[in-house]
Amino acid sequence: MKLGLTAGYSGSSISINMDLILEAERLGFDSVWTAEAYGSDAVTPAAWIAARTTRIRVGTAIMQMPARTPAMTAMTAMTLDGLSGGRFILGLGPSGPQVVEGWHGVPYGKPLTRTREYVSIVRAILKREGPLEHKGVHYEIPYRGEGASGLGKPLKSILHGRPDLPIYTASIGPAGITCSAEVADGLIPVWMNPERFDLLEPHLETGFGRAGGGKSLANFDVAPFVTCILGDDVAACRMPVKAMLALYIGGMGARGKNFYNDYARRLGYEAEAGTIQDLYLAGKKAEATAAIPDRLVDEIALVGPRERIVERLEAWKASKVGSLLIGAGQPEALRVLAEACL
Repeated sequence: MKLGLTAGYSGSSISINMDLILEAERLGFDSVWTAEAYGSDAVTPAAWIAARTTRIRVGTAIMQMPARTPAMTAMTAMTLDGLSGGRFILGLGPSGPQVVEGWHGVPYGKPLTRTREYVSIVRAILKREGPLEHKGVHYEIPYRGEGASGLGKPLKSILHGRPDLPIYTASIGPAGITCSAEVADGLIPVWMNPERFDLLEPHLETGFGRAGGGKSLANFDVAPFVTCILGDDVAACRMPVKAMLALYIGGMGARGKNFYNDYARRLGYEAEAGTIQDLYLAGKKAEATAAIPDRLVDEIALVGPRERIVERLEAWKASKVGSLLIGAGQPEALRVLAEACL
């Protein structure tokens, strides 16, 4: 099982914990991942990290597809991959309607259709088998619609990219998981219980069947985010995870349109998910955090003393998960994980 480190996105001021990233590289971590929401972007920190490291792979988890044309994303990916010596992983996601329409000012559209078209266009650019042409629901290349000059022509990338550059997509919904298995090289779930791989596997198998060519878990990476907090006080270690879960389950989306709330219900927390959402949307964030079950935190995260973390790692190692993308701020936590897994 491979280990990755999540660098995340910045708060009110930009910061990158390079000391932690360099320690992860020294310990043998396979990858480090940047992110974006509606502040710092995922690409600039990825370039910064790639320039200051030598071996560790650098991925984006995720670049928001509606924020960039597929061609711009392919250009960025090829450039970062070339400058880093073939160390870039392109992680993509549809984001959510609140960010897509409220921040980027574009229609949310059909996220799965967009994903299929987007990945298809990026792969075509990377392969350079001919000038780029695509006519779909979301993208028409060359564009010939309203306002077009009529002068657009199919083009082939000047830069020769790596045709097998890995592409991961983020999803937790059944249809999104199937789509990822069909068109991508890896899946990034926002969190998961390693003992509930049954929530993913049927949808992965459906996608593999659609892809054909012998695609399977043997050549596809399931790479969930896993928070790791090392400390003697288990309750205290759980608290940051509870706050994160309260935000996602309770407030990351409108009532009735919250993918994370739906996912928590599928994980077996239907009643709790409803309570958490009610509290959070009522402005009772502390109460929503307190309503997160200890058991949910223990299932999806690694928290507590060294021995407890190492014991819980056995469930991950016994699962069909290929990589753990670790969210941790403690160098000593990285050392515990490296000793137990690498």
